[in-house]
Amino acid sequence: MSKYDPLRNHLLRTGTDLTPMNFREIEEVLGFALPPSARRHRAWWSNSTSNGVMTDAWLAAGYKSEDVDMESERLVFRRTRGPAAPAPSGQTSPDQAPAAAMHSIFGILKGTVTLAPGTDLTEPNSETWRADA
Repeated sequence: MSKYDPLRNHLLRTGTDLTPMNFREIEEVLGFALPPSARRHRAWWSNSTSNGVMTDAWLAAGYKSEDVDMESERLVFRRTRGPAAPAPSGQTSPDQAPAAAMHSIFGILKGTVTLAPGTDLTEPNSETWRADA
């Protein structure tokens, strides 16, 4: 049992695709204050499985942290799948993609481009629309 299990349980109960929270709300759910490093270092909120037991809590619930705003002490937990279930010995869970299926660069630019509403990406952008022009 991890001291961060109350956060995992909260996310499981919430069951929404997006769960915005501020640091105080997380502390209320946990029943204790977050460590000072949670307020100083953005990396504390990373989704790396080697990050620590706090990361295991939201990952085990099927969520990832994103949109971490250190200044306003807010973040969003986004549901990525159902909660993690232990796979039988020697087998891979259906929610786990094989390592070769997704390159590490996949999605690195997500959220860096914003299109105006009504933008048609298939519309030619100039009068000249010939391959040899």
